[in-house]
Amino acid sequence: MYKAKDFIERYFDIYCKLPVGVDEAGRGCIAGPVVACASYIPEDIKLRGLADSKILTPIERERIYRKVKKIKEIKFAFGIISPYKIDRMNIRNASFLAMRIALKKLKIPFDFVIVDGFEIPDLPYPQKGIIKADAKIDCVSLAGILAKVKRDRIMERYAKIYPQYGFERHKGYPTKEHIEKIKIFGISKIHRKSFKPLKEILNEKNTFSR
Repeated sequence: MYKAKDFIERYFDIYCKLPVGVDEAGRGCIAGPVVACASYIPEDIKLRGLADSKILTPIERERIYRKVKKIKEIKFAFGIISPYKIDRMNIRNASFLAMRIALKKLKIPFDFVIVDGFEIPDLPYPQKGIIKADAKIDCVSLAGILAKVKRDRIMERYAKIYPQYGFERHKGYPTKEHIEKIKIFGISKIHRKSFKPLKEILNEKNTFSR
């Protein structure tokens, strides 16, 4: 796992003083918000256990989240976009908006942004989009982990409001269980109605929002 500054200087010959990483969680879900996180890790701090959030267990992600909250030198902020807004602007635009919000809320004078995947449109900062950056660069990996933990916690709260869907297990992803529950109980207020699986169910069953 590279430090952000070292990676950018080594592979892109770009000099920066305070690079930050950005990643999101929940893009492929059919329910719940999309959550982005922007994070900064000082050069002299090395976090153990960082990796692509998808290969870590929930316990490992939570452990990192709790540890990071105790290290005041590490900075992070979130951007959250609701299912309603996702349906209105599409998931791609919603993900980028969440990232811009997270960066705006990050209260440090960063001078470079590293994005997991593709560059953010209309961003007023120098940036670089890097595929699989969350598996290579520490601050991007941390951003992905924190975004995932934040979103999982949101979906666990929704599970108490809508216990019939099993959100605490699948977190809104289109699992077989989730699809079957939708066919039985219909669409909830936090489902993304513009997403293909839900549009097909709505057409087949003529179900309505609850």
